[in-house]
Amino acid sequence: MQSKSELKRSGDIMIELPEAVNISKQISSTITGKKVVGIVSGHSPHKFAWYYGDQNRYSGILVGQKIAGAEAYGGFVEVSVGKMKVLFGEGVNLRFHDKEGSRPTKHQFLIEFDDRTALSAVVQMYGGMGAFADGELDNPYYLTAKAKPSPLSMAFDEDYFHSLVNATEVQKLSLKAFLATEQRIPGLGNGVLQDILFNAGLHPKKKVGTLDKEDIRSVFQSVKTTLGRMSAGGGRDTEKDIFGRAGSYVTILSKNTAGTPCPLCGTTIKKESYLGGSIYHCGKCQRL
Repeated sequence: MQSKSELKRSGDIMIELPEAVNISKQISSTITGKKVVGIVSGHSPHKFAWYYGDQNRYSGILVGQKIAGAEAYGGFVEVSVGKMKVLFGEGVNLRFHDKEGSRPTKHQFLIEFDDRTALSAVVQMYGGMGAFADGELDNPYYLTAKAKPSPLSMAFDEDYFHSLVNATEVQKLSLKAFLATEQRIPGLGNGVLQDILFNAGLHPKKKVGTLDKEDIRSVFQSVKTTLGRMSAGGGRDTEKDIFGRAGSYVTILSKNTAGTPCPLCGTTIKKESYLGGSIYHCGKCQRL
């Protein structure tokens, strides 16, 4: 299996922390209590779709069980089904289908419920999904996302952030590499990174080792407040929820705003390729 960095393409946006938070809430409020009556996995072969746990066991461990709720961990959405877990990672597009609604022709995972509603998962670029007993999956991305504090939590405080930014091994990294790689902050990816750094007034290519105390505080505060606003808005306007609706958080820097004037100074927002993906920035408002 190729790494995430090898699979990403310039301009592609993935489900990140704000969307995972919103989707987990929607799943909890929409399908909690429903009984699973059918499972289909691998319906449409996809080169970069992978499955957690043993696909041959999915029906046996899930059918007859009831949905107990969902939680977000970084960019993962974990659904509790009886004593089992169903996990969806970034890159998986989830849709809820009512009893009159048609199912997608192509999908990688489908859960049918006793009231004839369903939840489908479709992978566009790459993504993982699957089912397993609680505590059974040893996927390192998943375990890290569950172990580290969410930026939306009180545990992710300034002291904790300083422990990340002051580590010797990150001093030569750019802010993009520091914030959005190696699971340092699970769920903070290249998509949400753009507005975080715009609000902090710093360029994605600026080196961590060149940050002064005020810069570090600005980044910390922007991580907390920007992700908080994105989550409160149901995710970004570049992403969709389980009902196919775009998030209400209007992105400042994204594929939607490239080439438009900066809302603060009027300078044209620039898009360029960097570290296997796209970055967006204002040359005047973001210090390099």
